[in-house]
Amino acid sequence: MTHHDGTPPADALRRDPLPLRGRTALVTGASRRRGIGYAVARRLAAYGASVYLHHHVPHDAGQPWGADPGGPEAVADGVRELAAPGAVVAHGPADLARPDTPARLIDTAAEALGGPLDILVANHALSGRDGPLDALDAAMLDAHWATDTRSVILLAQAYARRAPGLPGGRIVLMTSGQDQGGGMPDEVAYSLAKGALASATRTLATALAGLGVTVNTVNPGPVDTGYAVGALRERVAGRFPGGRWGAPDDPARLIAWLATDEAAWITGEVINSEGGFRH
Repeated sequence: MTHHDGTPPADALRRDPLPLRGRTALVTGASRRRGIGYAVARRLAAYGASVYLHHHVPHDAGQPWGADPGGPEAVADGVRELAAPGAVVAHGPADLARPDTPARLIDTAAEALGGPLDILVANHALSGRDGPLDALDAAMLDAHWATDTRSVILLAQAYARRAPGLPGGRIVLMTSGQDQGGGMPDEVAYSLAKGALASATRTLATALAGLGVTVNTVNPGPVDTGYAVGALRERVAGRFPGGRWGAPDDPARLIAWLATDEAAWITGEVINSEGGFRH
C-alpha cells in the first residue's frame, strides 16, 4: 500500500531484521569456511532463510589450499549458529560437471528445505586446469565450460521449472571481473566460461521475468579465500585504496541484499563489488 503521492507508508520503510524469514535458498560451492559461499550462506541464514549448502570436496582437496579441515559438517555448523528459529540448514555433495546433476541438486535442496527454492546462488567454480592461450587445449575449455557455465544455466533452468509463478524469486550468479582492465590472459578457459555468465545475465533475466524472478551477477573482485599468500598478497593489496584484499563477507553482503525484497527492482545486471580495486 502506498500514499496517494506514490510514497510508501512509514512502516514499509522500516527494515525487518529477518527479511528472508520463511524463504529457502541453495548456495553452491559452500564447502570451505574461508570461502565466499560460506559467507553468503551465513548472511542468508542471518537474514532468516533456510539454507542448503552444496559442496564438492574432491575439488577442494585437489587445490593448494585443500579442503576444509572440519569437513562439510563443520561448514554447516557455522551456518546453523546464525539460523533463525524454525529455519533449516542442510548440506550435501554433488559434482556439477555432470549434465544430470544440476536438476537433481535443485530437487534435493528443495526436499531438504521443505518446499520450492526461493533463492539460488550459483557460487561454485572450477579452479585450476587452465592456462594461457598457447597452453590451452580442448580438455581445459570443456572442463571449465561444463562446471563454470553449463551447470549454472542448467541450475537456472531446473529452478524455473520447479518454481512456476514464484513471486520474489532470486537467482544470483558469480563472475570474476574478466571484462575489467586487461582481462585474465593466464586463465583463458576460466575467463571465457565466466564471461559467458556475464553475457547471459540479461537473457536469463528476461526469460524468467514472467515468473517474478530476478537474475543478477556479482563480480566480487579479488577476495582472500585462502590462496592469497606471499608476493601476490602484497601486490594485489596495494591496488586497493584501503590496502587490503576483499573479505568473503564483502560480496556476501551484496548477494544477501539482492535476495531481499529491497532489490526487487534490480534484474539483468552485472554488479562489480571490488572496493575500488585498480586494475
